[in-house]
Amino acid sequence: MPATSGRFPLARALRIHQWLKNLLVFVPLVAAHEVLSGEAFLASLLAFFAFSFTASALYLVNDLADRDADRRHPTKRNRPIAAGELTPRAAIAWSAILLLAGFALAVALAGAFLGVLTLYAVSSLAYSALLKHREILDVLVLAGLYTLRILGGGAATGIPLSFWLLTFSIFLFFGLAVLKRHAELQSSLAEGEEGAWGRGYRVDDVPLLLALGPASGFLAVLVLALYLNSAEVTVLYAQPGLLWLLCPLLLFWISRCWFVSHRGEMHEDPVVFAATDRASLAVAAAGLVVLWVAA
Repeated sequence: MPATSGRFPLARALRIHQWLKNLLVFVPLVAAHEVLSGEAFLASLLAFFAFSFTASALYLVNDLADRDADRRHPTKRNRPIAAGELTPRAAIAWSAILLLAGFALAVALAGAFLGVLTLYAVSSLAYSALLKHREILDVLVLAGLYTLRILGGGAATGIPLSFWLLTFSIFLFFGLAVLKRHAELQSSLAEGEEGAWGRGYRVDDVPLLLALGPASGFLAVLVLALYLNSAEVTVLYAQPGLLWLLCPLLLFWISRCWFVSHRGEMHEDPVVFAATDRASLAVAAAGLVVLWVAA
């Protein structure tokens, strides 16, 4: 049992570390060079908390529904609800509070954002209840949930999203979703299991995922390269040629993630891995520097 078991059960059940994913709502702001716009930044911040509160509410609902199955899982049995550290009544109450808070923030924003958040919530519930057990469909939904965060950022601020950004996002997030499943299967393989727990994959699917995931990631790099050769770039950046440095940085990071997963060392959540891996943080910092200098 992890050392954190028994400590701060509500905070762990809310999975606050997963709020990192919701920083994607700021992508339209950064892409449009509107970071210094106070009104747009505030709208993005409200969108961030709306997604975060809603996501945490849905995590509680998911863990409550899966508590019996989680108790039989080697690691998920330590989740607060499955371990009996957080009562079902408390989970339901906090879920309702957070859901109301999330949608109250959505109502305060543009009407389009409310629609995006509603679609996110419905898709998340459908994923937890059924779609996560359907191979390939599950990773498509995960990629869509990531992309909805970017759509939400655009809807909250009124910043139009380009074809390039959405295409890049779909390929990149599909690759990351496949990486998550590949890491789970590698863990199952190491433990002598025949498949990933509660998923529609078998360990002999590992080679197929190893083909699909990197290919999707590299397609995202190709989309980025094509965008850098488009007319839109010269409007936003003073030195667009420097942006080509983003391609090798992204190629390195995607390749490194798959090397780590292939060796069975990838965290079950690639987002957690990226947030704690020094090389990933260095790549992110270098990418931000390139964007800043180019602008």
